[in-house]
Amino acid sequence: MAGETGEGERSPQERQDDIRERILAQGFVRVSELAAAHAVSTMTIRRDLDVLEEQGWVRKVRGGATVEPSAFYHGDVRHRMQTMTREKRAVAARAVELVERGQTVMLDESTTGFGLAQLLPTRRPVTVITNFLPSLQLLSRQPGVDLIALGGSYKPSYDAFLGPGTADSVGSMTADLLFASTTAITDGACYHRSQETILVKQALMRAAARKILLVDSAKFGRRAVHHLAPLEAFDVVIVDRGLDETHLADLRGRDVEVVLVDVDEDEA
Repeated sequence: MAGETGEGERSPQERQDDIRERILAQGFVRVSELAAAHAVSTMTIRRDLDVLEEQGWVRKVRGGATVEPSAFYHGDVRHRMQTMTREKRAVAARAVELVERGQTVMLDESTTGFGLAQLLPTRRPVTVITNFLPSLQLLSRQPGVDLIALGGSYKPSYDAFLGPGTADSVGSMTADLLFASTTAITDGACYHRSQETILVKQALMRAAARKILLVDSAKFGRRAVHHLAPLEAFDVVIVDRGLDETHLADLRGRDVEVVLVDVDEDEA
C-alpha cells in the first residue's frame, strides 16, 4: 500500500534521488525519518544509503547519513561550494593576479579553483585546461577563453572527470600554471580522500611549469587517506589569514613561497 508520499508508485532510483536531496539540503538526516517519509522499512533505507555512499554522494554515520567530510569522504560538491566561501573568494582574487594574458592555465576540480575560473576572463586571451564540469560550463560562454576539457570517467558527486583516463589525457599537454587545491594538509604534506582524484592532480602537476596551491585555512590539520604531494612540490601556497600561528610557522619554514590574503579586504 502506498504511503502519503506515493511510495508505491516510486522506483528505488526516485526514492534514492529524494533521499540524496534531503541529506544535501539538511546536512544530516536520520534513517528513521527517511523511512517514515517514504513509508518503507529502515532496512530499505539503509540499502538506499549504501548505494548513495558507494556513488560518493553521502557518508553513512550512526543513525543516519551526512554530507560532512571525513578522512575517507570528501563531501558532495554542492556542500563544498557552500563552505569557507569568503576565504575561497579571497584566495581566488589573489591567485588571478599571477596569471598573465596569453598563458595556459590548468585548473583542478576544486571549488576554490572554481572561484578562480570565475575571474580568469579578466586575463583573456587565456587558455584553460580543466576536468571540472562547472568550470567548463562557466568558461564555455566566455569570449577570449580557449577551453580544453579533460575527458575520462564522469563522477557526479565531484561533478568532474576523474581516474586513469583523465590522467592519461593530461600526458600530452603542458601549461604555464597549475592552480590546484587539496582536502587536507598534515605534517607538511597534502592529502586527499579519493585515489582517482590523486591520479589526476599528480598528472596536472607534472604537466605545469609552475604550481600554485590554493587552500583555505581549514584544510590545515585535517586528515585524509591518500598522499598527494609535499608542500614543497608547489611553488606558491596561497591561504587566508585565518591560518593559526603554529601551522603558519611550519609553512613558512618550508621551501615554498607563502602568500597570505585578508578575507575582509576581499569582501570589501
